[in-house]
Amino acid sequence: MIEPLDLTHSSSIQHRLDFKTKPLGSLGKLETLAKQLVLILSQGMPDTTFKAAKFVINSPTICVFAGDHGVAREGISIAPSAVTGQMVANFAQGGAAICVLARQLGWHLNIVDCGILRAPHNSAIIDCRLGDSTAAFHQQAAMTYEQLDRGLSNAAALVQREIKQGCNLFAFGEMGIGNTTSAAAIFSALCGVSPESAVGKGTGVSDEVVKKKQRIIAQALHLHQMSNDNPRHILQCVGGFEIVHMVGAMLAVASAKKVIVVDGFIATAAAMLAAAIEPNCKDYMIFAHCSNEQGHQKMLDWLAVEPLLNLDMRLGEGSGAALALPIIQCALAIYNDMASFEEADVTQVIT
Repeated sequence: MIEPLDLTHSSSIQHRLDFKTKPLGSLGKLETLAKQLVLILSQGMPDTTFKAAKFVINSPTICVFAGDHGVAREGISIAPSAVTGQMVANFAQGGAAICVLARQLGWHLNIVDCGILRAPHNSAIIDCRLGDSTAAFHQQAAMTYEQLDRGLSNAAALVQREIKQGCNLFAFGEMGIGNTTSAAAIFSALCGVSPESAVGKGTGVSDEVVKKKQRIIAQALHLHQMSNDNPRHILQCVGGFEIVHMVGAMLAVASAKKVIVVDGFIATAAAMLAAAIEPNCKDYMIFAHCSNEQGHQKMLDWLAVEPLLNLDMRLGEGSGAALALPIIQCALAIYNDMASFEEADVTQVIT
């Protein structure tokens, strides 16, 4: 069971932010972000230690989980499933957008094969395979209960390994042809929205393909009769191997009281499931950006959260989450290093 955030230090954090040398609240969302970060990073910290502490991000880590989807055989993407393996090879060689951003911004990057059709042979890829591909979820459940449980366990073990090496902030990206259809199906099943509201153009498909995606999701909803009070069943029926790993990783990070940075449409579908399984998980989540994928703003609205960025991105891979790191670091720097009115001998401008 994931514990809610202990708010013992909440008033002290707010007081410190309020009495920095600035008009009250003038740093806007940066102050809200700083408070959430310090709350998470100070969990279990005694008062004497808390007062003297500086809060920093250590060994920020992005795990990109990759998996193929049986539903992709229905022609619901601009690319064939073979592209999943090709892109994973590109990740391992450092050539993808997330690789560039991770190097530029100082993220440690893990590439994880959760179950792709054509797995490249590269020692840089972590093997967490649950199979070659999920099943076509409009015809049968995407995965077995055993695969679901193994994926959750794989992800938890990976998170624990990184925590032992000092990581206190995680982001999760994904790669998998067909996974916007899976994420839209999760959104529909969990929130009761229509496939028409949930489905967008993904990587840029035609209107005809969008309609096909909507029909497939409608078939899956009818076939599986999923209930929003059973998120594990939703994940098993219409999820992906990469999505089950994201859910497991988010649960493990929250259980360890570390910071989760949530990426775009597919990562938010995973975050919704994690929060449905363990509602307190959401306390540990920061939402990096609003994707250009149609349903993403609706997901964020359902979760009642505000993202840090809106750059019209819809790439996935964890790319939006990667860009949030400098903002996160700046929020903590403001908290740690900005002078108070008293320290700076500046006339106080708040009462």
